[in-house]
Amino acid sequence: MFKRILVATDGSALSKKAVKSAVALAAQNNADLVAVTVVPRYPKAYFDGAMVFSHDEVARIERQWAETAQGTLDEATTLAEAAGVRSKTATINSDLMGDAVIAAAKKHKSDLIVMASHGRKGIKRLLLGSETQHVLTHSALPVLVLR
Repeated sequence: MFKRILVATDGSALSKKAVKSAVALAAQNNADLVAVTVVPRYPKAYFDGAMVFSHDEVARIERQWAETAQGTLDEATTLAEAAGVRSKTATINSDLMGDAVIAAAKKHKSDLIVMASHGRKGIKRLLLGSETQHVLTHSALPVLVLR
């Protein structure tokens, strides 16, 4: 049914659950798995008086985020290998997570996107938005949302 499944993960407990489900689905369908994580291009400036990040601090934070992202993707690779699923990974640098996931699915010729819903409600959802909702409403591909 599916030949290439893209799973978006941020390393959270819910995303790890989505990765496990995507690996199981890929194994059942003899499909390839593409695990992606999205890292912001640069940290947001925090203004506390006149405090802003220096160039060195930005570089340190970006390295830390890249290392965390690689660890998240390594976990997905380990799960895929254990299940006998062919996999590859990608770290995407973007401030637009939902758009980046959709673009990655197109780039990797995926036929299903799997992601977790963090279940934010009310004002938190309004303020923080829902990247999963964005992918659901803007992707031409099927999206499997796990909770």
